[in-house]
Amino acid sequence: MTAFARNEQHHTWGQLCWEIRSVNHRYLDISIRLPEEFRRLEVDVQTQVQRQLKRGKIYCNLYLQYSGDANQLTVNQTLVKNLLQAHAHIETLANVTQTPQLLDILRWPNVLENHIDTEQIAIDVMQSLQVTLDALSAHRQREGQQLIQFVEQRCVQITQEIAQIRNLLPEMVQQQREKWQLRLAEITALNPERLEQEMLILAQKSDVSEELDRLTAHIQEIRQTLKTQDAIGRRLDFLAQELHREANTLGAKSGHLTLTKSAIELKVHIEQIREQIQNLE
Repeated sequence: MTAFARNEQHHTWGQLCWEIRSVNHRYLDISIRLPEEFRRLEVDVQTQVQRQLKRGKIYCNLYLQYSGDANQLTVNQTLVKNLLQAHAHIETLANVTQTPQLLDILRWPNVLENHIDTEQIAIDVMQSLQVTLDALSAHRQREGQQLIQFVEQRCVQITQEIAQIRNLLPEMVQQQREKWQLRLAEITALNPERLEQEMLILAQKSDVSEELDRLTAHIQEIRQTLKTQDAIGRRLDFLAQELHREANTLGAKSGHLTLTKSAIELKVHIEQIREQIQNLE
């Protein structure tokens, strides 16, 4: 589900800031951006996020700003001397003379060193990450409660729609029966017994009682699932798909305008449920 959390901390070495944003996604997909000097923490960050979140596209961004003391650089004189000696040795072997370029030496890894305590910063970073994840989870939980209320309301509306269909079903069946009788009488002269058999076959093919029963059962299962404390997103996904399948069958069997309209209303409510449960873990 959509949520955002930010945690900023100040330390003797400088300040850090975590920004974590989550958007709807069927599975858990984590994107992590760290300063180059702390890329080694990426696996630890991912593991910590996975322990707390189960679903969504998660964007984790870490920003660091070092204090003046931490930004001071010193030259690794031993390494520079070794580089110059290696340069001179290569000149002798190659029988060429070339002045070493200062910028090339400065770009060499570890020639310039700072006074940053990376181990302490790593500890601070991971502690701040947990604080940010807790804030994000709290935000998602608040939104989740609102979504559960929304889904519950749609379940009530679907239940009411099913009840209306059940109440009108005898009337619709009778009207459909009369319509079939006229059509069959026009097509062929059937004896009363054969006509009754054909009517029974058509009635069985258009009977929607089973679809209504399954819709009711799925709605009851959804409402029961909403009461649990476990991760419910994927189970609700499945149940919403089953609801949609039954509503499609109901619409396909419909030979009555009222039933067709009800099937459309059911699909609208079900689609709204499907959209919202993408936000639930």
